[in-house]
Amino acid sequence: QVQLVESGGGLVQPGGSLRLSCAASGSIFRNNVMGWFRQAPGKQRELVAIILSGDSTNYADSVKGRFTISRDNANNTVYLQMNKLKPEDTAVYYCTLRMGIVYWGQGTQVTVSS
Repeated sequence: QVQLVESGGGLVQPGGSLRLSCAASGSIFRNNVMGWFRQAPGKQRELVAIILSGDSTNYADSVKGRFTISRDNANNTVYLQMNKLKPEDTAVYYCTLRMGIVYWGQGTQVTVSS
């Protein structure tokens, strides 16, 4: 019943920016823990950023100062603003929601290349 749909991925040059969105639908309470993971081909999936129930945030060291996670509680949407993108940021980005169990979106491709 719960669905997460990511959007906003695409191709961007190094140093550019993208804004990812994740819209949650279904039987969902507000102020859930939500986050973004990413997985590059042949690599382990890693946590990028999370936003907690009190709206505090946490980031992987590799993206601190460049990425910002935020939430629109009324619309059950979480965002990931990505600035100063690097080729190493290339990956499929997955939205997650934790509400007893963890729900996953299907992912959106982000490619950083010149």
